[in-house]
Amino acid sequence: MSQPSSAPVEGIEATPAQLRRWSRRAFSAWAAAGLAGFGAWRWLRTRAAVDGLPWPLRAAHRWNERVFGAGFSTSRLAPEYPRERAGEPKPNGRYGRPAAGSAIGPIQAEQPGEPLRVLSAAEIVAGLPRVEITTELKCVEGWSQIVTWGGVSFADFARKLGTNAERHPYVSLETADGTYFVGFDMPSALHLQTLLCDSMNGEPLSLNHGGPLRLISTVKYGIKNIKWLGRIRFVDERPSDFWAEQGYDWYAGL
Repeated sequence: MSQPSSAPVEGIEATPAQLRRWSRRAFSAWAAAGLAGFGAWRWLRTRAAVDGLPWPLRAAHRWNERVFGAGFSTSRLAPEYPRERAGEPKPNGRYGRPAAGSAIGPIQAEQPGEPLRVLSAAEIVAGLPRVEITTELKCVEGWSQIVTWGGVSFADFARKLGTNAERHPYVSLETADGTYFVGFDMPSALHLQTLLCDSMNGEPLSLNHGGPLRLISTVKYGIKNIKWLGRIRFVDERPSDFWAEQGYDWYAGL
């Protein structure tokens, strides 16, 4: 049996002609990919818009919503943490913020076929079981913060209004001046960890963080957790949503 040679194997060097062929192939491949990407971009720009987005992108959002909705459960809870881990989140959001020192009015509550209710934040939470949860607030910007929230269950508030408030498919929530608004599907609004909050980390909710009353939902990104509540409407048609009109996903589920 012959022994393997111990002589070093010489490297194979490409000829200048081969290098030119490989360079042309690489250039052609990158050029084709670039042209395809540009063509797809041009095609998207010419598609009809649906809610502020070209319809293929909006269709992708709707597909995501169907996937999230199919697996959604009002009793599936987000993780809760020891209270000592809670901290202060970034005071993001300026749309709808009342001027410092201005009087903050009552909150309007509406549902089809029923008289308008006008309630203060104190009246909304009065008589309902207090709830406190220490959960993670997640922002679409990529940051998160564990926070302790205190308030009442949105589901309890809906039942407090009486009639069929919780039987409507959607909820629209707005700031008092209407400049910020979010839409919620009713299953998410009735989730056990969707709260109307008047306290944060054991203290009354400050103006920076949405006081006197804001919404917190562990099943939605922070863009849905509206501050400075001024109006709550139970509706039968899918309501408008501030960031969805800027191209974000309407559902914004976690």
